Amino acid sequence: MGFRGMGIGSLVLIFLIILVLFGTKRLRDIGSDIGAAIKGFRKGLQEDMNDKPIQKMDE
Repeated sequence: MGFRGMGIGSLVLIFLIILVLFGTKRLRDIGSDIGAAIKGFRKGLQEDMNDKPIQKMDE
């Protein structure tokens, strides 16, 4: 079974409709933009973790 009751045929049909609506160049641009956004988000999280001082708990 596919994603939430959708079969493979339904997913392929949805992908083809999206491909026709946006075109391959636009889909490629959207994919690279999303990838860059995720990379920037991860870099920001990593920098935030490195900037915080380590606090020791008093025992």
